Amino acid sequence: QVQLVESGGGLVQAGDSLRLSCVSSEPTFSSYAMAWFRQAPGKEREFVTLISWRGRSTYYADSVEGRSTVSRDNAKNTVYLQMNSLKPEDTAIYYCAQKEKPYDAENYRSVLEYRYWGQGTQVTVSS
Repeated sequence: QVQLVESGGGLVQAGDSLRLSCVSSEPTFSSYAMAWFRQAPGKEREFVTLISWRGRSTYYADSVEGRSTVSRDNAKNTVYLQMNSLKPEDTAIYYCAQKEKPYDAENYRSVLEYRYWGQGTQVTVSS
C-alpha cells in the first residue's frame, strides 16, 4: 500500500504564496506521473496539475495556469506545488495523487485515473 503525505497548507492572505509538498512511499516513484487535485466545500474534487514521471511534461488547470508550478524530486520521492498570487477561490483541501499505471500521463483530469491519494492539506486564502 502506497502512502502519500501532503504538507505545507495553511491560512494565508490573498496575494500570498504557498508551497505544498507530497512525499510518497512508492518504491518506484520515478515511474509514476503525479497530480494535485483540490476540493472546496460543497464542490467536486477538481484537477489542478500533473507532472510526468521524469518531470518533462506538466499540465495545469486554467484556474491556476500562470500562478502555479509543479515540480518533483525523484531522489526524495516528493512532488511539490508552488502557488503564487493566491486568491480566495483557491481555498480548498489539496490532495496529491499517483497515477494508476506507470509511465502514463493520459486522461489526467479524471479522478478515476489515480490509484493512491493523500489525506489532503487545507489551504485557506482570506481576502
